[in-house]
Amino acid sequence: MTKKEYSLEIGGKVISAIFSDLADQTSGSVMVKCGQTVVIANATMGGLKDSDFFPLTVDFEERFYAAGKILGGQFIRREGRPTEEAILTSRIIDRTIRPLFAQHIRNDIQVVVTCLAIDEENDPDTLAIIAASLAIAASNIPWNGPVGAVRVGKKTAGDNLVVNPIYKDREGAALDAVICGRAGKVCMIETEAKEVDEKTMSEAFALALSEIAKLEKFQKDIAKEIGKTKTEIPAPELSAEVKSLFEKEIAPKLDATIFAGAGSQKIGELEKEWIKMVEEKFPEQKISGIASVYFNDTVDEIVHNEAVKNDRRADGRKMNQLRELSAEAGGISSMIHGTGIFYRGGTHVLSALTLGGPGDSQLLDGPEIRGKKYFMHHYNFPPYSSGETGRLGTNRRSIGHGALAEKSLRGILPEREQFPYTIRLVSESMASNGSTSMASVCASTVALMDGGVPIKRPAAGIAMGLMILPDGKYKVLTDIQGPEDHHGDMDFKVAGTREGITGIQLDIKVDGVDAKILSEALAAAKEARHQILDVIEKAISAPRANLAPSAPKIEKTKVEIEKIGAVIGPGGKVIQQLCRDYDVQIDIEQADGSVFITGKDLEKVKAARAVIEGIVKEYKAGEKFTGKVTRLMEFGAFVEIGPNAEGMVHISEVAPFRINRISDVIKEGEEVNVIIKEIDEKGRINLSIKDVDPNFASRKGVQPGAAPMDRPFNRAPRRDFGGHGGERRDRR
Repeated sequence: MTKKEYSLEIGGKVISAIFSDLADQTSGSVMVKCGQTVVIANATMGGLKDSDFFPLTVDFEERFYAAGKILGGQFIRREGRPTEEAILTSRIIDRTIRPLFAQHIRNDIQVVVTCLAIDEENDPDTLAIIAASLAIAASNIPWNGPVGAVRVGKKTAGDNLVVNPIYKDREGAALDAVICGRAGKVCMIETEAKEVDEKTMSEAFALALSEIAKLEKFQKDIAKEIGKTKTEIPAPELSAEVKSLFEKEIAPKLDATIFAGAGSQKIGELEKEWIKMVEEKFPEQKISGIASVYFNDTVDEIVHNEAVKNDRRADGRKMNQLRELSAEAGGISSMIHGTGIFYRGGTHVLSALTLGGPGDSQLLDGPEIRGKKYFMHHYNFPPYSSGETGRLGTNRRSIGHGALAEKSLRGILPEREQFPYTIRLVSESMASNGSTSMASVCASTVALMDGGVPIKRPAAGIAMGLMILPDGKYKVLTDIQGPEDHHGDMDFKVAGTREGITGIQLDIKVDGVDAKILSEALAAAKEARHQILDVIEKAISAPRANLAPSAPKIEKTKVEIEKIGAVIGPGGKVIQQLCRDYDVQIDIEQADGSVFITGKDLEKVKAARAVIEGIVKEYKAGEKFTGKVTRLMEFGAFVEIGPNAEGMVHISEVAPFRINRISDVIKEGEEVNVIIKEIDEKGRINLSIKDVDPNFASRKGVQPGAAPMDRPFNRAPRRDFGGHGGERRDRR
């Protein structure tokens, strides 16, 4: 294999780009490495595709061998459908590179990034973006790149910002942001945070762009040295005759249609009218796709000019004005643990909360992420929510929107030590006219509070837009909808609380946005967020004091790690019997011995907890119990004082005087008060009744000298105890 390698240091780490003939059938191929994490990106341009949109496909592929492990299901040991993490990485690559292609291209373009190896420190997602950029930049595919990508993190609120932090420093971090850019502008952002302020985010943008500039120059130098000549794909032009038809029949209707306040519906109807007109008058030209682009470009120009020059929005609102808001908690069914409904104009979202025990967590078993997930937010966007018909199901968009809301909400959830439930939220987009993902954050916050989840503070989200003219003049728009989303330059989603930002996602349609504009948008988003929170808090001011009656109840206890086996029992017999007896689910964390008991009936849950604590209890002399007599022997009685634990009351410990027969005073099955007299060297528990209740025998009518002794009063030898002698018995 012939290869050429280039290296660059970013954030104290060396990133290497390796070009070889390994995948020499592609338009462009490169392997990118940092530490022992390696990805390979392959970009390929095919022939013309009969499409009315730019046909770009981006895939991020995970391989189990990358982690050095044989992963997958028990019966299928090969990679199947992509994990959620792989889908999200595919999306951030796509969102970064797509705006930099000329949108008139109709050649099929596919970018496939494969994770070949992954170490315990370096995330492959930013490497995947860099690799995709380099593969395209060095190929013959026309593109306005390259782009750079870095991760900016902050472990705690008081720490400094760090470029490309390793995995362990990102766990529970105050800030974890992937930022992409080119030419001093930001192209894409994906952020999770714990209520960071706007100033910190602006500082993160600046730091990222300084490092991205190095990556950009690095890639340009490589492309200049080894890059292929770019294929020219000229933009198709409509004839003067077609343009004249547009100016005569369609252009006069545009202003009234765009600013009718009906969202994108009227615009779409007018576009269909235009396309039908073209197909009827120029059937031989087959230019419906070009005509559609021309129509939308014209609408773009009108929407931009009116917003920037005349402060005019499609629905008549001011630049910083929110649509009408409303929120409602509960009211659907007592079976649902919590419900939230949120309206922002024509966007309506219903979120439902379900609580479960730790055993209901999601098991993650991928090359990059392995473990358990205790919080999930899922998002559904059925066709009817946009007034259409179509196929139901989950796609990349719904996974991405669900993940964004999940990130935005994670920072407000209580710690697991305080609230050990598994939490699942499902947001149903019932009606859509802009930013259902941010409406999902709002509705889910209401659902959490309605369900009694002790969140730190309510969160809300808003989508900010941008109209920028070729001369650089611009306007930031609050709460974009319909035409502003479709024809605008930016979809900047910002979620957070009154204290700070919890989630950000940036998508753009231009080649980049100045950090100054983003900072301005953050300030406007904060103002809007506070208005939304006013509405949410009016609907429900704080989490309800109690969980819904239908929610499961959880009790937590802790056992020493070496005693976990006693709770589980051989073959799981003890724990399984407990689950059956008390109708509960029991989950044990092997790492620290935490035991969670989950069930519908709180009394049964508490009873199961008491049994578990009894199984592992360390008994001490002087402790008092009320126990049940399990059997009688000539020399005394055995009394159960806890699960799997019983002690022996010698006949001499029943009363402060001699008694003839144990059966004269104690009956099998009777409950008696006892105290631990001693625990011998073999762990056998010796009990006394007389030391805790000296009048026990007298109350039974047995008095000193009441019955003749028919045998000498001698303590039975230990061997007479049948090997039990009061020591703990394992009933498993």
